[in-house]
Amino acid sequence: MPKYKVKAYTEEGNLVEDVIEAPSFNDLVEKVREKGLHFINADEIVEAAPQKEEKKEERKKGGFTLFGRVGDRDISLFCRQLGAMVNAGVGIIEALEIVAEQMPNKRLSEAVAEVAKSVSEGTSLSEAMASRADVFPELVINLVAVGEETGELDRALLRASEYYEKLAMIKSKIKSASFYPIFVLVIATVIVTGILYFLVPTFAQIYASMGGALPLPTQILINISNALRENILYVIGFIVIFSIAFRTAYKRSYGFRRAVHAFILRSPKFGDLALKSAMAKFGRTMATLFASGVSIERALEVAGKVAGNLVIKEAVDQVQKEVTEGQAMWSSMEKTGRFPKLIVAMVKVGEETGRLDEMLDTIARFYEDEVDRTVEGLITLIEPLLIVILGTIVGGILIALYMPIFKMGELIK
Repeated sequence: MPKYKVKAYTEEGNLVEDVIEAPSFNDLVEKVREKGLHFINADEIVEAAPQKEEKKEERKKGGFTLFGRVGDRDISLFCRQLGAMVNAGVGIIEALEIVAEQMPNKRLSEAVAEVAKSVSEGTSLSEAMASRADVFPELVINLVAVGEETGELDRALLRASEYYEKLAMIKSKIKSASFYPIFVLVIATVIVTGILYFLVPTFAQIYASMGGALPLPTQILINISNALRENILYVIGFIVIFSIAFRTAYKRSYGFRRAVHAFILRSPKFGDLALKSAMAKFGRTMATLFASGVSIERALEVAGKVAGNLVIKEAVDQVQKEVTEGQAMWSSMEKTGRFPKLIVAMVKVGEETGRLDEMLDTIARFYEDEVDRTVEGLITLIEPLLIVILGTIVGGILIALYMPIFKMGELIK
């Protein structure tokens, strides 16, 4: 029988953690309620086993899935289709079953089918989705919970769809800004390495057979080529080890990951893009959740998680803590020093006029447009810069190679 690590709270509001056995998630929730506790969440304790079927089930319940990643556009499509069906009067169970059949993402399709089964057994939609938190983002679960409470589930789902569509657009813009320079640099590195490894040695042999002293640039180039040929395995090994070490440290070390995010924020041009991207995500998340009826404290908690930068997340967490203690949101944001003055001013106006939802939406739209303009400006700047850098490197190599030819008469004995 499956075991679950359960979090719940008592009537007095005290947090309780316990390990409970139950044949299913629904039975688990019922057992918790029978104990007079209020269910929060539960994680299944997966026993280590070599059986293929059990490993498959573990992956299904939230383990690593290399090719089954659920993206923002997948979530957007799910919310849009389900919201449209609920708005049209289709029953929630039937709507979930239809959506499960139509989802192109297999992992999401399986998760929606599980949710449909749980709902048919009496579980609320938000609780059923929370049991598959490895697939459904926290923001969607919160919006669905609010939609169920207010009777506006269709509107909540459509808001979530719009949110994830815009979030996917922001991420796509960031990728497009970084893909081009990375691609060009990789190609340039391959070309330069090929010239040094294959072409330069040929010229070196020709010049060696002629005798005479080579020009300094040519001699330096030949020395670099010889060093590369003699140590190519060490170079490749260093690159591989460095990449693995960097990725491991980035995943496992909070301090290292924060240092990387802080460095990105301080870097020229890309730091501005990273800040505007984080502000766009923050504004859009806050606007979507707050307009849907989620409390400002809960909205700040979720917004910090989706900001995409740990430095900004820490600032949002600090704001959330001070707002919970009764301070104004705008003054808390100003204290952190991480939010642009424009955002602080607009939040202040929104709080003082009671139109915070409108101000948050304005902030989101403004910074989404800013991300577009910044990406276009970066691409416009990077293209000629990379051409100049690549041309200088390749041109310098070719000039160094052909300099001895200009003095061929001196080299031939």
